[in-house]
Amino acid sequence: MLKSELRQQMRELKRQFTQQQLDELSLSVILRLKPLLAEAHTVLAFYSLPDEVNTHQLVDDLVAEGKTLLLPKVLDDATMELRRYTGQSDLEEGAFHIMEPIGERFTDYTSIEMILVPGMAFDSLGHRLGRGKGYYDRFLRGLESFPQIHTVGVCFDFQKVAEVPTDEYDMAVDEVV
Repeated sequence: MLKSELRQQMRELKRQFTQQQLDELSLSVILRLKPLLAEAHTVLAFYSLPDEVNTHQLVDDLVAEGKTLLLPKVLDDATMELRRYTGQSDLEEGAFHIMEPIGERFTDYTSIEMILVPGMAFDSLGHRLGRGKGYYDRFLRGLESFPQIHTVGVCFDFQKVAEVPTDEYDMAVDEVV
């Protein structure tokens, strides 16, 4: 199967659910994520789009627990950077109508312990199908020299597939929840 075909298949699957149903399905994913995040002090998460596992409450909970919470900010067609998130006032609508952080820029990658990675589909080997722009693949490739970072793919159970088509640019995650 081609990447474009799998993306289309996942979009069609997601459309079968109402927003409320996706939010309800998100709860079980978040419950499985929380134990993984318990010991991490610095976490790169994502502020979810409507068709992704809803992370909005999770990021606020992690901040309330005293963790350093980072969110990606898209800079241009190829680059994203990290910004510190301390609460809702740190967000504004950015590229692709994604809520993005406007907090202070974060560059201390040695302190990042966990990265939550969204995706359209994942397989059991951690191969990930993104939305097709390559932001996360490029960013994760730049972090290969930081072995302390544990990457976790975050998706609904119906987004777990037998095999994700990959190429030399794709970066796998360590674990899928």
